[in-house]
Amino acid sequence: MSIQTTCSFCATGCNLEFEVENNNILSCKPVIIHPVNKGLACIKGRNIAYQNSMEHRINSPLLRDEEGKMNPISWEKAYEIIAEKFIDINNKYGRGSLAFLSTGQIPLEEMAILGYIGRFGLGMEGDGNTRLCMATAAVSYNQSFGFDAPSYSWNDLMTTELAIFIGANPAISHPVPWWRLRKENKDAEIIVIDPRKTETAKMANMWIPVKLKGDLCLLYTLANYLIEKNYIDIEFVRNKIENFDEFKKFVSEYTLDKLEDSCGIKDNVLIELAEKIHNKKKVSFWWTMGVNQSYEATRTAEAIINICFLIKAIGKEGCGPNSLTGQCNAMGSRLYSAETCLFAGRKFNSENDRKIIRDILEIQDEIIPTRATLAFNEIIEKVETKDIKGLWIIATNPMVSYPHNTLMENFNSKIDFLVVQDIYYDTETAKEADLFLPTATSLEKEGTFINTERRLGAVQKVVEPPEGIKSDYEIILEIGKALGLNDKLKLDKWKTPKDAFNLMKAISEGMPCDITGVEYDNLKNSNGVQWPLRYKENLENDYRILFEDYNFYTENKKGKFIFETPQEYPELPNEQYPFYLITGRGGVGLWHTLTRTRNMPIVQHTYPKEDYLLISQQDADNLKVKDEDLVLVSSKNGNCNIKVKVSDEVVAGQVFISMHYNVANRLTDSLYDPYSKEPSYKYATVSIKKI
Repeated sequence: MSIQTTCSFCATGCNLEFEVENNNILSCKPVIIHPVNKGLACIKGRNIAYQNSMEHRINSPLLRDEEGKMNPISWEKAYEIIAEKFIDINNKYGRGSLAFLSTGQIPLEEMAILGYIGRFGLGMEGDGNTRLCMATAAVSYNQSFGFDAPSYSWNDLMTTELAIFIGANPAISHPVPWWRLRKENKDAEIIVIDPRKTETAKMANMWIPVKLKGDLCLLYTLANYLIEKNYIDIEFVRNKIENFDEFKKFVSEYTLDKLEDSCGIKDNVLIELAEKIHNKKKVSFWWTMGVNQSYEATRTAEAIINICFLIKAIGKEGCGPNSLTGQCNAMGSRLYSAETCLFAGRKFNSENDRKIIRDILEIQDEIIPTRATLAFNEIIEKVETKDIKGLWIIATNPMVSYPHNTLMENFNSKIDFLVVQDIYYDTETAKEADLFLPTATSLEKEGTFINTERRLGAVQKVVEPPEGIKSDYEIILEIGKALGLNDKLKLDKWKTPKDAFNLMKAISEGMPCDITGVEYDNLKNSNGVQWPLRYKENLENDYRILFEDYNFYTENKKGKFIFETPQEYPELPNEQYPFYLITGRGGVGLWHTLTRTRNMPIVQHTYPKEDYLLISQQDADNLKVKDEDLVLVSSKNGNCNIKVKVSDEVVAGQVFISMHYNVANRLTDSLYDPYSKEPSYKYATVSIKKI
């Protein structure tokens, strides 16, 4: 029997086909005709079945006893304990004493029911790890377009004439579309703007080694140059975008003579970039975490959008300010988790939006949240101050992934009750749990993902989960019932993931992300559907872009130039910490904190067992270190011992450590963008000492 499903690693949205017999997976191969991956799959996707291995998994919940030992208990007992503990904490300490931390790697329907039970039912604070990667894109699109709406499709990458990657390394982070670009669009010119000579930069036509966090000044200088040279679509800008005169005046201060000091590049490099942009009809910008994970990330993302406004590189094929989403369903989290907005992007303070949700879900208005959740870091901080007493962590591993993660040490002792819900019982975070709940993998359950280009894809159950292991959906629903929320939340309307999808579908009517024309069952074995698809609307093309009519989602239908003076560097290198530290992905085979890829023998051969420090030859010579030497790297937050790898990927004064091992985030700082609250993983100062 053949079963098609959507890959649950990155947000590319590749579809995979599995041959299954007697509940055993015999083979996995990419779907040939799917418009996203067209017969391609990366090494993680091809080996995804290994995540189902029972190594590191367990068949029943585990409860910590008074001696600290974890013992198996029944699911009924687990639900009873959670309900008892959560109700007791809520009664004793009041609203705000409970919180959850979730993920971008579970289906839309599971995110929706979690937000519904957690935020609507219990009044919890609750944020996803999507805050750590995609909050910047969501905020910048909202502020510039009026809604969190990436306008592009993958076809735009295959038809663009000039692809400019800023803080993005798709050769590693999004390998399938990168391979497709190289194969299908060989004439496209590729420019990479990045302080590190990444794998993508090495294959680009032009690499611009911007000074670390000099990207915002570079983009403002580029905007000024384009305006001065009259390389802009002035009619479009005047008619369809707000604040042009103010923006023009603002960027006039960013002149070529200041470029080298602020950005580390010479004026002729920017002139060459501007001329290339001017001489191409189809220009696209693509960014990921190099932009998003910064202390001034939102304004940097909006500076990219501003350039696209100036040259009218939006609403047409091969163009766009295009944020590349990281996790398989981070887009679903942004719109359907009830964390930063109400379901389907509806607003907390809109009486009309609240009425629609109230009527469809048949609930009372007073239980609908009135504001966005506290951000991920704010929840952690309230655990530190002991204002949050009960925490529920679902499918994320903040003991490794949280910046300045030394704050997470002895986490269990800072909280009254910690529930961890995960596939694997031995993640760094799961080891801290008072109660552990074992969950099904993406191949053992159903639902939908929304990929980076807004495409809904089916998550089909390829095999049944092992006995004693349940889907996140079933677990969350049963917890809601145990909490006594059945009548209050009308949980009979939420019996299955399909029920949840249909509720979200109904709530989406009339919104930019309207999916009233999508049938849950029709997504199975299909090419997926990019939102919006309205009721009775015909799907004429597998690839669809937004803003072809240049009407944006604001009240006056206009886009908006947004800008702000760049911040001072939070901390400059000094005598104590003389190096800049950059973090990022380490290889195609590496995924987040390695809890899933460690079960994949073939994938394990593609990456080292231990992390490493990339350092320039010049700095290595000065420190008298060479490959494989062990060094102590220290920041004001923590330290680690790590081996050296001398590389031309980094310039003197900068070093690089990959994000995957429990190393980099011992050093990263507690800095956050003021608008998106996304952490600044890409910036810290460190010292290096040979051991």
